[in-house]
Amino acid sequence: MKTRAARLFISISVFLSVVGLGSIGQAKDKKPPKVAGKTNCTMDFELPSWAVFYKSGKGEGTISCDNGAKRSVTIRTHGGGVQFGKNNISNGFGKFSPVTGIDELFGKYASVGGHGGAVKARIGQSLSKDDISLDIKGTGTGVDFGFDFGSFRISPADGHSKSDKDKDDLK
Repeated sequence: MKTRAARLFISISVFLSVVGLGSIGQAKDKKPPKVAGKTNCTMDFELPSWAVFYKSGKGEGTISCDNGAKRSVTIRTHGGGVQFGKNNISNGFGKFSPVTGIDELFGKYASVGGHGGAVKARIGQSLSKDDISLDIKGTGTGVDFGFDFGSFRISPADGHSKSDKDKDDLK
């Protein structure tokens, strides 16, 4: 469970990213520093969603890592909060914290996010799963506004990660 200070920091970061001032709004070309034994990964994605208090979305994307690993993924979002509207984030981009392999990136992330726009939509979220963080941003079309808490699930497009296949082999 996160501390009150951590939740406040995430909320402030999300707000700043939505208005274009936070670290999430950094240039796409800026690469994080290389950590020994770790790889840096990014994700390009598209995510249509709708919200009337409850938010739901389903999209797709590609994770690419600097070690050459690349996977097509599906994305599902669910959450609640003060939110209304419908949008399509067509050019989303995310940066993961360094990991030892691409399979670590699959799973359910806790999300805190802000979004808003009329005709041009904008998203900014800070997400976390275990020790992995993911900061996403994107723009697109739609009419929406709000702030939400929920989940952001990333799954391999083929439905199996390497670890899932290993578990299947043991059965």
